[in-house]
Amino acid sequence: MASFAETGPREPVTEGIRVDKVQPRARIGRKIRAGIVILVAIVLLVPVAVMAMTAFKSRSDVVSVPPKFVFQPTLEGFVFLLTERSQLSGDALEQAKANAEGLGIFDRVALENGQRINGPSDFTRRLTNSMIIAFGATFFSVALGLLAAYAFSRFSVPGEGDLLFFILSGRMLPAVVVAIPIFLMYRQLGLHDTHLGMIIIYTVFNLSLTVWLLKGFIDEIPREYEEAAMVDGYSRFQAFYKIVLPQSATGIAATTVFSLIFVWNEYAFALMLTSQNARTAPPAIATMLGRGGIEWSAIAAGTLAFLIPVLIVIFVLRKHLLRGVTFGAIRQ
Repeated sequence: MASFAETGPREPVTEGIRVDKVQPRARIGRKIRAGIVILVAIVLLVPVAVMAMTAFKSRSDVVSVPPKFVFQPTLEGFVFLLTERSQLSGDALEQAKANAEGLGIFDRVALENGQRINGPSDFTRRLTNSMIIAFGATFFSVALGLLAAYAFSRFSVPGEGDLLFFILSGRMLPAVVVAIPIFLMYRQLGLHDTHLGMIIIYTVFNLSLTVWLLKGFIDEIPREYEEAAMVDGYSRFQAFYKIVLPQSATGIAATTVFSLIFVWNEYAFALMLTSQNARTAPPAIATMLGRGGIEWSAIAAGTLAFLIPVLIVIFVLRKHLLRGVTFGAIRQ
């Protein structure tokens, strides 16, 4: 009895010691991984932080050497971005300063730089064009890509592999290669410098991404769900609308974000296929020049304003995006 009593409790004690040794190692591993993620995030966010600081710097602070990290914030960059101005000098400048009491904040900032605001700039219209084209192209590419991905996933399509590769091959072409033929075609069809033309070209180029991404998500939804619904009397479209569509919401959200980012940041087509009416913000920001030099604070302010709409969309869809990237839709 004594030997049995001595040997009995030894196993849980050794198990506890083994678990206690494993848990600190797991905690250390998690801390190391978290530290690496934080370090990478800081490195990636440094340019964004510099851009945000530059947007609120004065012209002298922007070009100062060494760079200033402690400075007096100003709205010069946003004034230069959103307004058209003319230079004042002599008596006109003195008279404007004497009547500056009733002016708004933008007018006072411009007056401090010896300028007078004549009206709004084109940047607001360029940003509006970006929103119309990006959201329109994203909607159509995701909608068409969802239908095509469902067909590839649920039906036996002859030459499916070749068709999917053909769809994907459209993504491999650099925009510069096809820009000139598309430009000539658009001039003949009257689509040059139009919102419709830009939505069409971005929809076509985004279809390869949406089809491939959404097919992977739909493949993970069990066919038995649709078959059970059709046995209960649903049509194929009703089963798609009420079963597949809700279950693939995470995949749709992730695909929407990726498609929106591509269209939102696209530069080559926006530069070559537009001039005035449908020009988007990326080429407008890149060609922004000031009076007597490049206004870096205005460029930084424009980039910051251009970044905000995408951040809002990603923030709204963040939960679906995270689930879509990591887990997909439903795993059998």
